[in-house]
Amino acid sequence: MIRKLRIKLILASMLSLLLVLTIILGVVGVLNHRKIVQDADSILALLQENDGNFPLDERMGNDLFSIEKHLRNNHRFSPELPYESRYFSVFLTETGDVISVNTGKIAAVDTTTAINYAHTVLRTGLLKGFVDDYRYTTYTVGNEIHIIFLDYGREMTSFRSFLFTSMGVSVVGLMAVLFLLIFLSGRIVKPFSENYEKQKRFITDAGHELKTPLTIIDADAEVLEMDIGENEWLRDIQTQTKRLAQLTNSLILLSRMEEQPRTEKIEFPISDLVEETVETFQALAKTRNKNLSANIQPMLSMSGDEKAVRQLITILLDNAIKYANDGGKIEITLKKQKNMIYLSTFNTVESISKENIMHLFDRFYRVDQSRNSQTGGYGLGLSIAAAIVNAHKGKITASTEDEKSLLITAAFPV
Repeated sequence: MIRKLRIKLILASMLSLLLVLTIILGVVGVLNHRKIVQDADSILALLQENDGNFPLDERMGNDLFSIEKHLRNNHRFSPELPYESRYFSVFLTETGDVISVNTGKIAAVDTTTAINYAHTVLRTGLLKGFVDDYRYTTYTVGNEIHIIFLDYGREMTSFRSFLFTSMGVSVVGLMAVLFLLIFLSGRIVKPFSENYEKQKRFITDAGHELKTPLTIIDADAEVLEMDIGENEWLRDIQTQTKRLAQLTNSLILLSRMEEQPRTEKIEFPISDLVEETVETFQALAKTRNKNLSANIQPMLSMSGDEKAVRQLITILLDNAIKYANDGGKIEITLKKQKNMIYLSTFNTVESISKENIMHLFDRFYRVDQSRNSQTGGYGLGLSIAAAIVNAHKGKITASTEDEKSLLITAAFPV
């Protein structure tokens, strides 16, 4: 249990850190990409105002005042922007025929490539977007379609480099935190581990210490009964002594199963074992007006502790008979699917909530919270069953579909 607690602590911490890092990287990436797009669109808007050129142009008489004024109003841009930017434009008719191509401000794109890019943009039907690392804007002038492309490859490369670097650093950070958690989690759960071990030792030691006085009380009651004959008070003493002895034995068994979870694996016929155990419960089920049936796949064998598995079957059947409603149905099933053997008991009940299902395997838990049920018991049976299944590296579950029936399934790896 402590090992599982430690694993859950590590997993919860790592998942939390992963979620936080993912959110941070996602937000930073989205904001960074949005800024890149906004800057590119601002430059394209400036180019669009001048129909594919910056204001600084030969045909405009090198109007330095116009561009400096515009860039002064856009503090994000440097006056060097017209000389740093690489762009090209393609003008087409409404039918897609090329009117003109301007690739004088870029060396990486020739006329044919520029036309292909323009046709790609026309097929998308979008006014703005990216083609490779070229941001484009589309607008109409009369009957002409003008498309301006801005080379933003350097910015996009920087963006991707930043993103991949951040992811790499995050992965390294996650691994570092994982190693730290593996090292420190042992110290974190150490107090719980020590308390748990002390609790188990206390139960085992107290159980052994209680056995002697209980045996003496029971023996003294028998001697008194021989001297004075049968007596109501002596019967109560003997009954309660036996109940205490059963409780003590159950606690010791449960503690022992948890202290020594590894079992000696011996091959045994589980089909025969289930069939024999069911036969011993048939008479009890009939006397309590309950219908017990079995669906057992023959010739199944498993490796494990035969005595413990027999006790598991007994606990499951005893639990089903105790809590099945009058005239109710009880069915035990044994089958093999792929590499797993499934042992399950199904029984109808008067009522059971899904909230009760969650606690069935807790120690001392009973569905009747008043503990005045005529069924008896201490709420340890299913806890012992769970310990037996866990000792065999299996898994036990409980479920209800209609809150009028209970299905308990133990799955064992073959």
